[in-house]
Amino acid sequence: MSLEYNQATQGHMSIGHTRPVATPPKPDPIFHHVKAGMSVIIKNTDETWHMADVIHVIGSAKQPKVPLFIQVTYVDNHVTNWVKADLITHIVPRL
Repeated sequence: MSLEYNQATQGHMSIGHTRPVATPPKPDPIFHHVKAGMSVIIKNTDETWHMADVIHVIGSAKQPKVPLFIQVTYVDNHVTNWVKADLITHIVPRL
């Protein structure tokens, strides 16, 4: 290639070359947004689900702001229990 050709095409992409497309960031998991006082839906590993009120949220030692365990009271039987945060599938909106 000649020097003139390189100078004329500098800054332009040739046909057939594409720029990499950035993938959009993944949305935060739903449990990252859970706070005490909210109502949530919990899906257990045996595919059953419960509606529960959140009492307390704790994070891990390395990432204290990311929920790890959540203390809930089940709405149907009023049992209080700790659950892993990633079992939460929905946040129930307030009326």
